Amino acid sequence: MDSSFNLNIQRLALQIVPFFMAVIFHEVAHGWVANRWGDSTAKDQGRITFNPGPHMDLMGTIILPILMMASGSGILFGWARPVPIDPSRFRKFRPGLFWVSAAGPLMNFTLATFSAFAFALLNRYLPADFSLAEPLTGMALISVSLNFSLGIFNLLPLPPLDGSKIIESFLPYNALRQYEQLAQYSFWILLALIMTGALSILQGPIEFFSRIVLGLAVSVIGLPAGGGA
Repeated sequence: MDSSFNLNIQRLALQIVPFFMAVIFHEVAHGWVANRWGDSTAKDQGRITFNPGPHMDLMGTIILPILMMASGSGILFGWARPVPIDPSRFRKFRPGLFWVSAAGPLMNFTLATFSAFAFALLNRYLPADFSLAEPLTGMALISVSLNFSLGIFNLLPLPPLDGSKIIESFLPYNALRQYEQLAQYSFWILLALIMTGALSILQGPIEFFSRIVLGLAVSVIGLPAGGGA
């Protein structure tokens, strides 16, 4: 069997769990914060759960990510089924919209940080001859950059991404309605960004923040310089 195919399968095996965690925790964060602001829609529909089932989207969570991972694509794109949110039920519309929208990316950044510390801890305390040492540290390392990727990507000001909702929380009503009209072109704008390679501009901040949290984790846990990172 072709060695590049085997390499892609190995990469897929390491990426799939961190990816599922990243997109599912992202949606759970939206639903949980919405409930705190008075909108129980996601809770009522059983979506504030870490059970993958209710969050799975056939194309966004399974087919597209697996195809991109297996092909060795440098861009990992996918999504879980969005949790239902009704902003009209928020106790206060603008701060509710802001914090509910920010909750998903903030969850990804939190997961990235925890993953960095998990990576450092695994490198320090797992015996070198432990059979799962390499895949576990590999998944933790992948989870750092993957969560920063998804979190930063979702901050793009393109409806319906979270970044657009954060901007909407500051807009007056008429400007908000005009801004929402951009949503009808979002797919084509996103497709153009992917095909032209424009999204590669995100690689800089993704790598920067990944290095920061990995360096912090390695420093705190006390690994030798370059301790596996």
